[in-house]
Amino acid sequence: MHFTRTFSTINTRQRIAVKLNAKGERSVIQKHPWVFSDSIIKTNKDPQTGDLAIIFGKNKNKIIAFGLFDLASPIRIKMIHHGDAIAIDASFFNQKIKEAYNKRSTLLKTNTNSYRLLFGENDGFPGLIADVYASVLVVKLYSEIWLLDLQSILEALIKTSKCKTVVIRLSRGLEQSKTHDLNDGEVVYGVLKNEVVQFVEHGVRFSANVIHGHKTGYFLDHRLNRKQVGEWSRGKTVLDVFSYAGGFSVHALANQAKEVTSLDISKQALEIAVANGKLNDYSGVHKTIAGDAFAAMKQLIKDKVTFDVVVIDPPSFAKQQSEIDLAKKKYAQLASLGLQLTAKKGLLVLASCSSRILAQTFFDINAQVLRASNRNYKIILKTQHDTDHPIGFPEGAYLKCGYYSLDQ
Repeated sequence: MHFTRTFSTINTRQRIAVKLNAKGERSVIQKHPWVFSDSIIKTNKDPQTGDLAIIFGKNKNKIIAFGLFDLASPIRIKMIHHGDAIAIDASFFNQKIKEAYNKRSTLLKTNTNSYRLLFGENDGFPGLIADVYASVLVVKLYSEIWLLDLQSILEALIKTSKCKTVVIRLSRGLEQSKTHDLNDGEVVYGVLKNEVVQFVEHGVRFSANVIHGHKTGYFLDHRLNRKQVGEWSRGKTVLDVFSYAGGFSVHALANQAKEVTSLDISKQALEIAVANGKLNDYSGVHKTIAGDAFAAMKQLIKDKVTFDVVVIDPPSFAKQQSEIDLAKKKYAQLASLGLQLTAKKGLLVLASCSSRILAQTFFDINAQVLRASNRNYKIILKTQHDTDHPIGFPEGAYLKCGYYSLDQ
């Protein structure tokens, strides 16, 4: 396997015995993937980032889990194995990658060649994401804990996914780090002929910029919702709010919606949405509105415009605890605006990707707004992530989406 670079290691890995307080130990026994610094009572050596934490339980002084130390994070130990002693080596990671791939087998039997192969903590790789777009694998690193194992992990990912090219993407923190010589957007394996990679999602063609696009180039978690909205958009008028690269818009167009309007603050994202639409055969009209979603929706309401299908999929409004109350107000406002833009007997689709807003809270906010409107409504579907985003712990369940049929 020929990489286009050599991978440097920051240090040799120490094996460090760790004792936790009762709360930390309970969390580990419940297979939670995070150990915070204030849960650590004792270590037998001073740890460095990337060192192996061997966690001993108070009961019989037995090994109960393994993790990797991350000194740059308040989540001081990121768990990679819960249970008895096991060798943490290349074959350990290889086996975990095979297990992750097998979880995606049903999805990969459909006409789809883009999927998330590793979903961070949920697949036992905290701080590491691996997305496949056709024959291109994009690995995004959020933590230095993986630098020591990167080559062997990449080898296993290449072997499992049969990809021909690997691109490394880095979080902002890792971009600024001096402990490695990786660059964001670096091609470390194979050749990338074009940074815009075409792929297929349930028979609909898309593209992702794997070098400069958000995250790894695209958002794969809504795949099943996009397919569903597409199927329910045939012959309809559709508004896709916070459309980004046009995920919902393109599925609607490909399913022969009459007219689709993509609304996003980024003109560049809208250009991608239009280009993605053109990768498919469609007979409808594709319009775009560049501007602030709240202001643009209010203007559409003022202009007395309505749509048969309205999809509102905003970015995360609550990235920290202090933003939760404001986020709730924004979700209520969006539900209200969406309601006014949805035609009689129309479909309103509301989504949230804020992990700090629980699904029940989000659905309660929507219900409150809908009840106050005096329009009859029926929830016809509630969804979470697609199957390539398995949920392994409570905080991993960030995505929720509700489909509301109006005036039934």
